Amino acid sequence: MSNFVDLSHYFEDNMPGFKLKNEDGTFTQFTARIRPFLTHDETREKFKRRASFEITEIEFQTSVGTYIDSPYHRFPDGRDISEIKIEEVILPGVVIDARGRCAGAVSSNIIPEGVSLEGCAVLFNFGWDTYWGTDMYERYPFISKESIHFLIEAGARLVGVDTINVDDSQDLTRPAHTLFLKNDIYIVENLMNLHSLHKRKFRFFAVPIKGKKVAAMPVRAFAEILK
Repeated sequence: MSNFVDLSHYFEDNMPGFKLKNEDGTFTQFTARIRPFLTHDETREKFKRRASFEITEIEFQTSVGTYIDSPYHRFPDGRDISEIKIEEVILPGVVIDARGRCAGAVSSNIIPEGVSLEGCAVLFNFGWDTYWGTDMYERYPFISKESIHFLIEAGARLVGVDTINVDDSQDLTRPAHTLFLKNDIYIVENLMNLHSLHKRKFRFFAVPIKGKKVAAMPVRAFAEILK
């Protein structure tokens, strides 16, 4: 049996992304565009038919797919993606079973008593990855303001969710992004397969590329199951 659990959605052309409201009340949908820059057919002659290569071109906003937010995402003077230290995104993990909740705020009483969150990646399994690519995915549960303060005081170093947003989309103050990133607690959104981690000891990985002046970046999030 594999010692690793993949927690990332596929990064593909026209994948589910996010939308922004325009001044006229309409919405613009953002996604990823993936296409060949050079194809095997186009490069074959360059190598006198001895070899061929594909070079791929990708156009996307960095807040798509399974991705991590840096403090720069919320604060102009915050650390960007390139300034994240590797040891900050490879952490002991704790998964919180938050399944069965409807869209709305979830309080900290779902966190079992006696579980240490100090120095951990705390991952909330709402079971919402099953709605990926559907309208229901945009009507999601989120952690309450009380839970945000609880996690900060408990010493969490990263918070992950299997939803599109750790915050309530209707709350324009964005308390989770504001308070977590102010305290250098990273945020990973659009996780999946968190049900595979229940009652298991694991290490969580969410390492982005070293992007300068980048606010967020897709990651290949995964867990290593420990004995």
